[in-house]
Amino acid sequence: MLRKEEINHPNLDGLKSCFHQVLELLGEDTEREGLLKTPERMAKLMVTLTEGYRIDPQEILRSACFKEEYSQMVIVKDIDFFSLCEHHVLPFYGKVHVGYIPNGYITGLSKIARVVDVFSHRLQVQERMTCQIKECIQQTLNPLGVMVVIEAQHLCMQMRGVEKQNAITTTSDFTGAFKQAKTREEFMNLIRR
Repeated sequence: MLRKEEINHPNLDGLKSCFHQVLELLGEDTEREGLLKTPERMAKLMVTLTEGYRIDPQEILRSACFKEEYSQMVIVKDIDFFSLCEHHVLPFYGKVHVGYIPNGYITGLSKIARVVDVFSHRLQVQERMTCQIKECIQQTLNPLGVMVVIEAQHLCMQMRGVEKQNAITTTSDFTGAFKQAKTREEFMNLIRR
């Protein structure tokens, strides 16, 4: 993802102006020392947290796609992520577990984590993100099957509304060979170890 010095966006100045106005509308003194650079920081933060819109996740997988006759399950588990809920623009965060069964091609293991980063760096809902990761891997690598499980905590549930601090939301989606209960069970057992 982007480094601080690389943050650039055609609407960065417009975002700064909007965040300046938001602070004023909240009743803040935008000339206060602690807030002088806050609109710029907020603008750069939002550009960083939504950079997934500007990256092609399929290209990430294609950049490290290798012919390999391995046909057993490949799992990358406990991929840390954070994202922004599209309803309240509050963070949700947790772990993503991805498994796929190659069909003649594999990809670099770090590329799976990068695909998670791309989809999590968008305004999201957990359910959609689960499907997007699965579909990207299925469409790009054409494996015998893909399964994605996401476990996350949502600050929109913790900070507002029901205020449930320990609630964890789990979503899953799968294709191909993972439609068989035995294959799904193997995946679930392996990610729980």
